[in-house]
This record gives sequence, C-alpha cells and structure tokens, in this order.
Amino acid sequence: MLLPSKRLPAALSAAVARVLVVSAATLISACAVQTRVYAPAPVVTAEVAVPGAAVAVTAQEAPPPLPEYEQPPAPADGYLWTPGYWGYGGGGYYWVPGTWVQPPTVGVLWTPGYWGFAGGVYGFHAGYWGPHIGFYGGVNYGYGYVGVGFAGGRWEGGHFAYNTAVSNVNVTVIHNTYNQTVINNNVTINRTSFNGGAGGIAAVPTAQERAVASEPHTPPTPVQSAHVQAASQNPALSAKVNGGHPAIAATARPGAFSGPGVVGARGATPPPSRPTGANEMSHQPAAVEAAHPAPAAEPARPAVEPPARPAVAPPARPAPQADVAHPAATPPAAVKPPAPKPAVTNPPKNPKPAPKPAPKPKPKPEEHKDN
Repeated sequence: MLLPSKRLPAALSAAVARVLVVSAATLISACAVQTRVYAPAPVVTAEVAVPGAAVAVTAQEAPPPLPEYEQPPAPADGYLWTPGYWGYGGGGYYWVPGTWVQPPTVGVLWTPGYWGFAGGVYGFHAGYWGPHIGFYGGVNYGYGYVGVGFAGGRWEGGHFAYNTAVSNVNVTVIHNTYNQTVINNNVTINRTSFNGGAGGIAAVPTAQERAVASEPHTPPTPVQSAHVQAASQNPALSAKVNGGHPAIAATARPGAFSGPGVVGARGATPPPSRPTGANEMSHQPAAVEAAHPAPAAEPARPAVEPPARPAVAPPARPAPQADVAHPAATPPAAVKPPAPKPAVTNPPKNPKPAPKPAPKPKPKPEEHKDN
C-alpha cells in the first residue's frame, strides 16, 4: 500500500503540471486578445467618438488658419450667424464667407462644420441645424462660437434674442436683444482651424455633445448650399490666391459677395468684384447699343413721311400761328377771315346774273303797239 501512495503524488504532480501549462497558455492568449482590443484606444480621435458625424470631404493637407474679420451687422430680425470656414475642392482650399442665414424652422441652432484629422487624412464634418449645439471640433470661430456651445443668442418663445455682447446687431431696428458677457477660456492665438493631428486642437466632445449627436438634425438649407457653391467658384476666395486672407471674409446675406455688408479679412487686398461689376455694367450698355441699330430703320420711315404731311398742313397752319405769335394784331386777323368768305359768296352771285336774261319778254308790249 505504500507504493501506490508514493506513486499517486507523482501522478498528481504531472497532472497539475499539465493543468498549469494549459492555464498559462490560456492566460497568455487572453492577454493577447485584450491588447488587440484596447490597443486602438489611444488612436481613437474625437471625430470617431462622435456618433453620426459623417465626413463630407477629405484632404491630405491641413486647412489654413482662420482669418480675422469683423462680423457684419444682422440684415434683419430672425437671421442667425453662421461662421466662415475653409472648404476644399479640386483647386485646393477656398474660403466660405461667414454670413447671416434664416433658419429652416423656429427653435433650431446652427452647429458649424469642422475639420478633423483621423486615419492620416483631414476630413470635413458638415454643419447642421438642430435644437442644441453639438460638437464642432473645439474650433474657436468667434462671435459666440468659442469652441463649445454658442453664446451669440438664444430662442425665447418664437423669437430669437441676440446677445449684443457678441453679435453685431442694430438695436434701433432689432429690439429682442440682451447683453451677457462671454468669458472665452479657449483662446487660440494661432487661430487653428482643425481638430486632432499635429498642431490641431486637442478637444473631445462632452457628454452633452455626444447626446446632441444622436438627436435629429437638419442639413444646410438650399440658400446655404448655394452660398458654398458660389464661394467654390470665386477665384478670389481660393487660398492659393488670397494667401489665407480673403477679401470677402463675411457677408450680410448668403451669396451677396459685393456691395454693402461685405467685410474683408485683415491683411486682405480689395476684392476685384467692383472692377468686374464695372465691366459688367459696361457690357450691358454695349448690348443695348447693339440693339439700337436694328430700330435705326424706323427713323428712316418718319423721314419720308414728314415731307408729305407738311406739304398739306402748312397752308392752313401758318395763318393761326401768325395770330398766336402776334396777340396785338389779333383784331386785323379777325377782319381778314371775312375777306375769304365773300370770295366764296361771289361765285354764287355770278350764276344769278346769268339767268337774268328775263328782260326778253319786253318786246311783247311792242307787239301790242302794232295792233
């Protein structure tokens, strides 16, 4: 009995050794799975963390810094400010001027789009309308958009109230205003225009902004889309042309790139829109002048007609003209008209003496004398 008792511990020790090897391998494999799951965590950026944030366009290079410009006054009550940003197309980056826009419905606010670096490229996340302000990359667009939320105004019932401490509003025209100082703790001296990546803004969405991302959103209005399209087709707004200082940095209304309400960025050269406008005006008269030669044939017709008319009209018209030109000689003129009237009566008198051969019956009494 002693021998089996000695052999059992040896067998148990071998079994235990096998169990330990299997458990160790299991632990090692489990650790490997965990590292694969959590390894990407440090690489996850704010853009990926925001649900529903779709990338509209991508670029290989970072967008230029935001230009400095003054906000034009609101054109009328009910307009909301949408900050400018750098768009991207076939010719590179171009500036989309900030502008005042009418919201699609009452009670919604504008969350601006932003550029975010992820996966080795810069992607643009389009802006949207919604009941609350969402995440926009922590970019300090100014005029209420300080990187988080919006301090430029708020909805009060069915009307939008403007914060005059931030928004440029004419209080003599717009009366639904208030004044609340905004303390900006997110001041970026370099005016960075993108989130993440080298030199980008290190901002992540808050819990409230994550919740806002799940709310229903409304895309940009057709007027806003037309505004962006017009900006993409304007050579003066190309970053390669203006060097990051667009001459049309902000407008009072969407698509109004000339005239009052257009504000240029600091350091920008005057926009060439005025000379082009002058050329357009010069082309318009040319077109009008080109249209005039066709009717030139019409004056030739009246040139032939007048000589025929004056030939008949002059004899009757000069007499009254003389009477009007000489008011003092009106009495003699009154005597002259009766002169032609007797001339008309004389011709009938001539026929009367013709029938007067009535004295022929006079010889009749002579016949009586012979008897």
